[in-house]
Amino acid sequence: MTDNQPAEVVWTPTESALNNSQMARFKHWLEQQGHGPFADYHALHQWSIDDLETFWQKVWDFCGLICDRPADAVLGRRTMPGAEWFPGMTLNFAANLLRHAEGELADREAIVAYCETRPVLRRSYAELKADVGALESFLRGQGIVAGDRVAGVVTNGYEAMVAMLAATSLGAIWSSASPDFGVGAINDRFSQIEPAALVVVNGYGYGGKVFPRQQEFAELIAGLPSLRCVVSVQQLPDQPPIAGDRVTTWEDALAAGDGQAPSYTPLPPEHPVYILYSSGTTGKPKCIVHGAAGLLVNHAKELMLHGDVGADDRFLYFTTCGWMMWNWQASALLTGAAVITVDGSPGYPDLNFLWQTVADEKVSHFGTSARFIAGCRKAELAPAKTLDQGPLRVVFSTGSPLLPEDYDWIYSDGAPRALLGSIAGGTDICGCFVGATPLLPVRRGEIQCRFLGVDAVAYGDDGQPVSEGRGELVCRQPLPSMPVSFWNDTDGSRYHGAYFDTYPGVWAHGDFIEFTEHGGAIIYGRSDATLNPGGVRIGTAEIYRQVETEAAVKDSLVVGRQIDGDVEVVLLVVPAEGEALDEALVKRLKSRIREGASPRHVPRHIVQVADIPYTRSGKKVELAVARLINGAARSDNRDALANPQALDQIAEALSAAGLMPSA
Repeated sequence: MTDNQPAEVVWTPTESALNNSQMARFKHWLEQQGHGPFADYHALHQWSIDDLETFWQKVWDFCGLICDRPADAVLGRRTMPGAEWFPGMTLNFAANLLRHAEGELADREAIVAYCETRPVLRRSYAELKADVGALESFLRGQGIVAGDRVAGVVTNGYEAMVAMLAATSLGAIWSSASPDFGVGAINDRFSQIEPAALVVVNGYGYGGKVFPRQQEFAELIAGLPSLRCVVSVQQLPDQPPIAGDRVTTWEDALAAGDGQAPSYTPLPPEHPVYILYSSGTTGKPKCIVHGAAGLLVNHAKELMLHGDVGADDRFLYFTTCGWMMWNWQASALLTGAAVITVDGSPGYPDLNFLWQTVADEKVSHFGTSARFIAGCRKAELAPAKTLDQGPLRVVFSTGSPLLPEDYDWIYSDGAPRALLGSIAGGTDICGCFVGATPLLPVRRGEIQCRFLGVDAVAYGDDGQPVSEGRGELVCRQPLPSMPVSFWNDTDGSRYHGAYFDTYPGVWAHGDFIEFTEHGGAIIYGRSDATLNPGGVRIGTAEIYRQVETEAAVKDSLVVGRQIDGDVEVVLLVVPAEGEALDEALVKRLKSRIREGASPRHVPRHIVQVADIPYTRSGKKVELAVARLINGAARSDNRDALANPQALDQIAEALSAAGLMPSA
């Protein structure tokens, strides 16, 4: 794509999508009520931000969300931060996610749980509700009340769903971490929120290997004096449960509350349901508090309207319980769809495993990371040639910008020709600013649209929208799923500083973005990782787009090295198997970057490394490496990394190249 040439259309909506998708029905329903008419999706979006309060009320009504007492208004205060959503309402989050547990969908599958260590488990909506009621009753018997925190060190499976729903039914606040986190990283999270109850697995399986963790998690429990009870899940059936006086097995906890129904305690709209965390790779993670009504209505919009997920669908998002996509996935229950959870390695026993699961379970909506799609492209997989991908309508991708070449792979002969829904937002809003819609074409290398109700633009350094080109992603009006607070941030200063210091009264998200003339979006990476060689702003994703389509490169990372008042671009490269970073490859990479991006993007230094550091949710850790190369005081939380040894290896490689600051 050039500045003057729109990106190629690689997928167009079917007549069914244009007329029968939930987004299409929502648009028609609004027009019948006297709104619009809407010539296209962009007209609908413009109305949604021009008449923000009416829009969100209509989402609530169309999606059939339930409350115990209606709101007095959609918005009380409109100021950011501090917008007041649905004042006067009372509701229960779990009641909405389990609203299909009675009636015609009660006996349909709600959860299908795959994992490496146990057989596939299948539970209906009615069975899910019964277990939620039983666990809630047990927790109440242990003295857990509304406002208490219930923490989980759990895998992406059935027990995590039950525990979250039981907690939110009684009004407790759910917070989870993945069991492959180091104990230090888990403690950095949970010690801040002082949980009263903990649901914990005795280990996990990954890549064909078993990882018992009884001893480590016993240490975690000992380090959390706020705990009143612990429920141990036999994720490893052949291993003993967690030991301790306060520990009850999962089976005994359910037996204790058998026959009890969920209470669905009515609570105010801003009552917290989740505490999520920033990645925490450069210090203790921020504890981000999300409220019930705002998260619920935003997830309903994203899943039902933008994702077109309905009661006849089967939804699989590959995630862990330490990533906000787990919370997003959990909300798919409110649609009545079957949620297929997968715990373990996406590449075990081979890279076709997830595509095989999509075929076996007749999945209609499959979500994964951009990194996984890139891995499939590089491995030249062709799942649609050997597996039945016929029911698959949507492939979601998030976690990092999706390369144009990954669009090519999805729309190649061997891959599923579904709507490729690249979505982008974050933990901060537990949702999306930009992403997919069934009403627009997919263009190569572009996210389709701004989401409804999201007043997102790109700001320049002057705090004004840029007419063309890239800038800071901002949101100019309140969004219901913006956090209600940070935990233990009594005066709101940390919350304000995280999003509103740059542009007062406007949410600055921290992404570098361009909105195209036809309403699409291209994300260029985190703005805190933006490079400024010669004073020209460059997004790291612009370099990755060139480097990671080179067959000789397995992985890469870009950082800026501050020197003499300027910034040098440094590219770290992990060569593909059998390759090396020789003079020919260096020359080839520089040429590709110069021609595909610009001379400004060409790295001053290209260094071979053994590995690239990632968070446990699969995101490259540019900031920690930038701190390393620029001599910032080390406060990195290594337990938050999936592969902390990569930082040591990079430090050695940079030192050998003479790029590390002197002590």
